[in-house]
Amino acid sequence: MNKTLIALAALALASPFALAQQGVSKDEIRIGTIQDLSGPLAGFGKQSRNGMQLRVEEINEQGGINGRKLKLYVEDSGYDPKKAVLAAQKLVNQDKIFIMAGHIGTAQNMAAMPVQFDKNVINFFPITAAREMYEPHHRLKYSFAATYYDQIRMALPKLVKDKGAKKVCTIYQDDEFGLEVQRGAEAGLKTVGMELAEKTSFKRGATDFSSQVAKMKAAGCDLVVLGTIIRETIGTVGEARKTGFNPVFLGSSAAYTDLIHKLGGKAMDGIYATMTVQNPYTDEANEKIRFWANKYKTKFNEDPTVFSVYGYMIIDAFAQVAQKAGANLTTDSFVKLMDASTFEPDMFGAPKMTFTATKRLGNNASRLSQIVDGKWKVVSDYLAQ
Repeated sequence: MNKTLIALAALALASPFALAQQGVSKDEIRIGTIQDLSGPLAGFGKQSRNGMQLRVEEINEQGGINGRKLKLYVEDSGYDPKKAVLAAQKLVNQDKIFIMAGHIGTAQNMAAMPVQFDKNVINFFPITAAREMYEPHHRLKYSFAATYYDQIRMALPKLVKDKGAKKVCTIYQDDEFGLEVQRGAEAGLKTVGMELAEKTSFKRGATDFSSQVAKMKAAGCDLVVLGTIIRETIGTVGEARKTGFNPVFLGSSAAYTDLIHKLGGKAMDGIYATMTVQNPYTDEANEKIRFWANKYKTKFNEDPTVFSVYGYMIIDAFAQVAQKAGANLTTDSFVKLMDASTFEPDMFGAPKMTFTATKRLGNNASRLSQIVDGKWKVVSDYLAQ
């Protein structure tokens, strides 16, 4: 029996795969992503998946990364944290991914990360702006998005001053995402000696916002901070317009999508949102963005959105670092390179990002954008501190 065990151990040590890095072979790098393809954020999830796929295909057409082709594995969470755990288990344990990239959703990431970290799989640039994506510090966490907290904390005082607002209120989704927006509003108002005049929340998945809108109208709110995503933004603003309640509305980057004006129509004109990269309209004045947007539309038969850009940028950033690792791409080599990485501003207007061993958020800057005549228009420079 002992001889058999010794022989097996010797064989394992002699095998070229014995100490191999999961998800990296001689000719392939496996990337996993978890998107909402069937739930309330399916519009976002499909767009970010498409953006990722577009960049993967471009890289593979150019020969891959150091001779290795990228393979993207996509799982659907339906925006449910429990399903996100199952998706992470499949990607990590069965598909043997090297890295988890662009996983969408705050609660979903928080549920899935322990599964990844147990197998030394990095959580790379999740599509959520929650602070938990880089706090508390963990060697396998990297985040690219200015937090919802910082976005609202810095944008709200500017808007309060610009609009002369006297009563600021908030409606927010009753979960980690919505609470971060609410906390950012409270922190921002504190800097100008104000407090929220009214707070009202709704459960994730809600479709009726009449009671919340009535509450804010009764309180005389003249500026409302939205801790809302797509249909909640449209539902809240639409209900307010119907009742003749027209405060200044400020949303986070979660509400910065062309779906707001496409689905909500004229009623959405005038609302503000914080954002980090520009929505890529196919008739955009910037020639590079216009070319990219039309390439995307040709491939997927639909207009790209800011979430398409997120997906594209995430794969591009991963590829830049993996390229530097050369033939020796491992979790350790990737982490070491990331911790000395700088990403310059790109054509989509994203701000410069820097990472170190102790700084795992690329930047905390965001801009204000407003829907004007059915399109998002950038209306401020980057706000950061």
